[in-house]
Amino acid sequence: MKTTIGGYHGKLLRINLSNHTHKVEEIDNKLVLDYIGGRGLGSKILFDETPTGVDPLGPENKLIFATGPLTAINAPTTSRYAIVTKSPLSGTIGGSSSGGHFGVNLKSTGYDVVVVEGKSEKPCYLCVSDEKVEIRDASGLWGKKTDEVTEIIISQTDPKAGVATIGPAGENKLLIASIMNEKNHAAGRSGLGAVMGSKNLKAVAVYGSRKITNVDKPVVDKAVKQWRTFVGESPLTKDVLKEYGTPALVKVINHYGAFPTNNFQEGVFIDAESISGETFKELYFVKRKPCDGCPIACARVTATPEREGKGPEFETIWSFGALCGINNLENIIHANYNSNNYGYDTISAGSTIACAMELSEKGYFTEETFAQIRKDLGHDLKFGDEEAIVVFTDLIGKREGFGKELGMGAKWLATKYGHPELAMHVKGLELPAYDPRGFHGMSISLATNNRGGCHLRSYLVATEALSTPFAVNRFESKGKPGLTKLYQDLTSTVDSMIACVFTQFALNPDHYALLLGSVLGVEMDGNALLKIGERIYTLERLFNLREGITPDEDTLPKRLLDEPFKSGLSKGFKIKFDTLLSEYYEIRNWTKEGIPTSRKLKELGLSDEGKFL
Repeated sequence: MKTTIGGYHGKLLRINLSNHTHKVEEIDNKLVLDYIGGRGLGSKILFDETPTGVDPLGPENKLIFATGPLTAINAPTTSRYAIVTKSPLSGTIGGSSSGGHFGVNLKSTGYDVVVVEGKSEKPCYLCVSDEKVEIRDASGLWGKKTDEVTEIIISQTDPKAGVATIGPAGENKLLIASIMNEKNHAAGRSGLGAVMGSKNLKAVAVYGSRKITNVDKPVVDKAVKQWRTFVGESPLTKDVLKEYGTPALVKVINHYGAFPTNNFQEGVFIDAESISGETFKELYFVKRKPCDGCPIACARVTATPEREGKGPEFETIWSFGALCGINNLENIIHANYNSNNYGYDTISAGSTIACAMELSEKGYFTEETFAQIRKDLGHDLKFGDEEAIVVFTDLIGKREGFGKELGMGAKWLATKYGHPELAMHVKGLELPAYDPRGFHGMSISLATNNRGGCHLRSYLVATEALSTPFAVNRFESKGKPGLTKLYQDLTSTVDSMIACVFTQFALNPDHYALLLGSVLGVEMDGNALLKIGERIYTLERLFNLREGITPDEDTLPKRLLDEPFKSGLSKGFKIKFDTLLSEYYEIRNWTKEGIPTSRKLKELGLSDEGKFL
């Protein structure tokens, strides 16, 4: 009998929705040592099992739910799970991770990874436990919102079940659709919900009683204790995030003059205090509700006089707030609740609405579209329209009125109306709340990230704005490409273990390597850990190149490269982007054109994967 590597059951569950069959496969130990789990293992499976040019919304695309070796071993912030697929929004390798307790529930079934393939003829949902695997009819759930679906499925399965579901946005295959678990936790970016909807898969319910027993518990407990100590002592993870959650960043980023406002036309929002973490806590905070076993406890239950839910997070407050020129925090919260209930990404939604506001103010819509907007809103659309974010977040979910177009993302919308330059995205994925004109390291990070305009794959804001673990000059170019590579490689491993990226505020590569090696039962240091991260990141790059995502897309919107800010603390600074990009390629040992060299591929054990280049 094969010995399973530490931290794993060693089982992959493959479910074919086309013929409603399933089978169990062993996970190769070498794959775990090379790609760890979570994002890394999911990316390898997707690369190996999907044909070049696969249609993201076709039955040949795969939807991969993956835990990691740290899942369910009682380490801080490791209750997460990853989802990997080809993104219908960007065409890149798509993926996201989410907290809550779904990841722990999935691991308790006795399966480490679930690969969903094919397409069901009728709506269905999966019920996976340590006793059986069922594909159940979901016709009665189709059309329902995520919160209601979660309650119904729990009543039909187990009170402690983890439920990941799509809402109407995913059913309608909106390109910004997300997958929601425990009602308010989102695997939000890349359009994952549209892929799930394309398979007629409404939800996945998981629960069980299987435990991880194949680890050296005293050794692992010692490493876990170290993690808890450092996470418990870092100011950001000990105090700030616990006190205010992620909205604590509103005034910080605005202070630096890099808080994108009015669709990235400005970097300072004069009403930032109205949407700050402090105001949010004073007026709408109910209680903290941490992910399973998390000591940071950044998530919070909130309520307005009309509704109660979870969030919003910093990025959501920004996207429906400053980016749209809106200071009404209560309406921002309602827009967040709408997005969660219908199941779509708040960053993409707010960014697309902001893009629409600029298209509208500049007169770029057709008369037919202007008429539809007036029908939806009762007036023309412009920045600062606090009613619009509530109305449109409802219409996006229903796929009605102008919401049909907003649900397809900013790039799609701006291109349709002849002004693609007004869509603030990289590789089709809308940018986050950090204007790179104020954080020059983030410019190269955002431009080269494999899933597009994402901050969570390389959070240089930690050093450029938060001085963690050290401070760097945010306008300095020197050293930023190397720092970007370091963060990209490290985050690849953190997402594969799978742990929360906030632990990077407290831990270094050696800390991660100590715990990961202890669980797997192998010797590992920080350098070995980063080499695994480089392998994962390079494999994702190969997937994108294979799918026609060229290095020409390693760039930023023209506005951010050519138009320095005219006010605020980031006034007048221009990004030396070409120099940064050239140095980044060189540090990665890629060609001047951005292609991994055969030497680098051989070093990383990716020569076979690179043969199509």
